[in-house]
Amino acid sequence: MKYIVDEALCSGQGRCYAVAPEVFGKDDDGYNKDIGRTVEVPPENEQAVEDGVGVCPEQAIRVFANLP
Repeated sequence: MKYIVDEALCSGQGRCYAVAPEVFGKDDDGYNKDIGRTVEVPPENEQAVEDGVGVCPEQAIRVFANLP
């Protein structure tokens, strides 16, 4: 699984890292530290990513399945 945070949509509310700090982090301005980057997610953190997606009010986090 991979995810990307859309810079145009993220408003820095921090709900993603509030529910899944092991996956999502924030920068000094309160925005997701991985904005605009595609991030590879280890299998043990996939549920945490889904939890972060579920609480994002802007729906700024996009998840992609790993393709063979």
